[in-house]
Amino acid sequence: MGTATVLAWLAGCSANKEAISTGAAAEITTAKLAAADSVPVWAPKRYGFNPSRTREHDLLHTTLRVRFDWEKQYLHGLAELTLKPYFYPQSTLTLDAKGMDIHQVNLLQGNEGTPLTYTYDGQKLTINLGKAYSREQEYKIEIDYTAKPNELPAGGSDAISQDKGLYFINPLGKEPGKPRQIWTQGETEASSAWFPTIDAPNERMTQDLYITVDPKFTTLSNGVFMYSRQNADGTKTDYWKQELPHAPYLTMMAIGEYAVVQDKWRDVEVSYYVEPAYKATARKVFGNTPQMLEFFSSKLGVKYPWPKYAQVVVRDFVSGAMENTSASTFMEDLQLNERELLDKNWDGIIAHELFHQWFGDYVTTESWANLPLNEAFANYAEYLWAEHKYGADEAAYLQLDELSQYLEEAESKREPLIRYHYRDREDMFDSHSYAKGGRVLHMLRQHVGDEAWWASLNHYLTKNKFSDVEVAELRMAFEEVTGRDLMWFFDQWFMKPGHPELLVSHTYEDGQLRLQVQQQQDTTYMPVYRLPLQVAVWTNDKRAEYPIVIDKASQTFSFPVAAEPQAVLFDAKQQLLGTVEHQKSTQELIYQFNKAGHLATKLEALDQLADELSKPEVLQMARAALKDDYWRVRSAAVNVLSKLKEGERAVVEEEMKQMALQDKKGAVRADAILALAGWEAGKYQPLFAKALQDSSYQAAAAALLAYAATGAADVKERLAAFDKETNEEVVLALATYYAVQGGPEKYDWFMRQLKQARGSSLYYLLQSFAAYLAGNSQANSPEAIALLSDLAQSHNLYYVRIGAYQALMVMSERPEVQVLLQEIRDNEKDARVLEAYGQMP
Repeated sequence: MGTATVLAWLAGCSANKEAISTGAAAEITTAKLAAADSVPVWAPKRYGFNPSRTREHDLLHTTLRVRFDWEKQYLHGLAELTLKPYFYPQSTLTLDAKGMDIHQVNLLQGNEGTPLTYTYDGQKLTINLGKAYSREQEYKIEIDYTAKPNELPAGGSDAISQDKGLYFINPLGKEPGKPRQIWTQGETEASSAWFPTIDAPNERMTQDLYITVDPKFTTLSNGVFMYSRQNADGTKTDYWKQELPHAPYLTMMAIGEYAVVQDKWRDVEVSYYVEPAYKATARKVFGNTPQMLEFFSSKLGVKYPWPKYAQVVVRDFVSGAMENTSASTFMEDLQLNERELLDKNWDGIIAHELFHQWFGDYVTTESWANLPLNEAFANYAEYLWAEHKYGADEAAYLQLDELSQYLEEAESKREPLIRYHYRDREDMFDSHSYAKGGRVLHMLRQHVGDEAWWASLNHYLTKNKFSDVEVAELRMAFEEVTGRDLMWFFDQWFMKPGHPELLVSHTYEDGQLRLQVQQQQDTTYMPVYRLPLQVAVWTNDKRAEYPIVIDKASQTFSFPVAAEPQAVLFDAKQQLLGTVEHQKSTQELIYQFNKAGHLATKLEALDQLADELSKPEVLQMARAALKDDYWRVRSAAVNVLSKLKEGERAVVEEEMKQMALQDKKGAVRADAILALAGWEAGKYQPLFAKALQDSSYQAAAAALLAYAATGAADVKERLAAFDKETNEEVVLALATYYAVQGGPEKYDWFMRQLKQARGSSLYYLLQSFAAYLAGNSQANSPEAIALLSDLAQSHNLYYVRIGAYQALMVMSERPEVQVLLQEIRDNEKDARVLEAYGQMP
């Protein structure tokens, strides 16, 4: 269980973290409440057609010279753009330039600049070139401008919460404990918020970037660091050169006081930019990067294509991470101390952004409609790396998690993976493009085989390097390598919405196993799928596999078997993206748990038999699962056994106590602690007291909640010993208890934590603080109101603004708070926040 589950256990309620991070809450609610009619709520929507950007000009090179006004949060820039018409003669040039002051535009000829006339509407800069240029004629434009990102209207997506392009962090240095930083985030089309460009994924350019800053700051950008020059005014100018072409949205800067930890892969510089306090652990977080570079380069047969690979951690990032060419940016959660490293591993997100350096940067989707060509591959890289480094079970768990994410979203949304009819390009950043896309790629790999899979990816990358692509080019790469027609696969999985919904049953009679398969999905919107699968059958403890091809709405398959099967496993490789309802007996599920050898089959058996623990054979299976090599199986077993009734617990009590203190995985110790607390908290008070000192923050946080549940006389004293702890697991556990039992003396603690917390942790903390305010009216102070008001109006994460507003609503009986709430609503511009406000009383 994660933190949200721990909190729910004690408080009786918890926010849905997935809804917070993906913005799916409102859609899911709508799905459940929608009136029953002929059109399901998830039916694909037909918005306007969104083609790739028409290429009138080809942007060849960009040179940027930038400096900053920290107080105003402005960027002063001089941009030199080298272009030529793409094919047809052109006499005007239109650039994306969002919310800027345009001071002058010149045509450069040598060192001479000729002023050009232009029009500017705040979004598009249209320049009269003075004559028509042919496609053989290059020209260079110079633009003197000021970017003012904070004056742009609010926007963003569920994956990338803001689209200001350029972000100043603690610009005046007034926020204690927070460094001053500047960083950029270009995806989808936000680079044009800090420099004029053709901001489209089917454009590519080389670039030179000159960054002028205070000498105390370290800078990072794409490409190679060329030199640093000291200036007469006491500043310095760092020069970064990107010699290979890439899309403008991948241009990046990061500026701050960083420790730079150097690493290496082959002849390529690898580096990790972190705050100085985390220098000692940076290599433990990012240190598998050289191995990943070797693994991906070797498997793809395409060496990592860029001259360096840097990874930088920034504060208040608007996404999880971003694959800027040769310099990926990560959220601050990746900065961990030694103890936090016991519980957390960020290899997945690190592998994700690294694989983008091939799929997204080296070969780029031509339009946002084709986004899965970037994101599905990056998501699948997490699986590939886990399979290589950590084994089949860890990889299989990632696949199950991806399936769960997609199916949850599919309750309210079913669109094709490649979709040209979207409402907004930001809508493409969803569990379709990521989770479903990764699962579809896994099915493609299973269908063509490993050798053909890697050969096809090599062909795709080699043929399309430094260019933009659409899904047909991926299909053709696989067809050219394998010799097979794969239009059917790409059509049903990439171009059609939904997923198969299968009802499976089997019977045995007279030496024949009959398998009935019905496709139950609504074919008004979804196809009848063609599904090449394998069926595994165990007879007399021997396994046999039978290949089948499902291509009809209802089919029956017959297999000769020597005796009644002990188990039948539909989709033997557990690869299918879809739902499968297959009734099995208790004995079949237990046999499947013991013999099938796949994580999904073990977890299915534990889940299906969770209410049958009174049967000795089921209890024996669950106890065996407590000893499984893979920790998630042990965790699942703990959670199943926690349901034992009072008279049934003795048989596993000692095992559960041992796991609570000795299991090698902190998450399993945490689950066992909570299971014991759910049984009879007071009985295990000494165990919980010992677990408070667990090396794992996750286990210690569970112990805090469990000890609190004992009602011991020293609960407040025991918990107060952790009041200075900053780890989010511990802080959220304390907040849950203090929300209902804290009293006036915990006001200062809450205020301090609210000022320090970040991201989703801050959202959860706000939920607890709201409950605290409801029970402690004396805490409704002007200071608390001011803090919540600031968060509700100014925080960069939209869901934190929602959480702060909800906390303010606890005090809505006060007239000044009523006025403040209305003011917050009136000033909010983000549609996601306004939609949430509209659903509140």
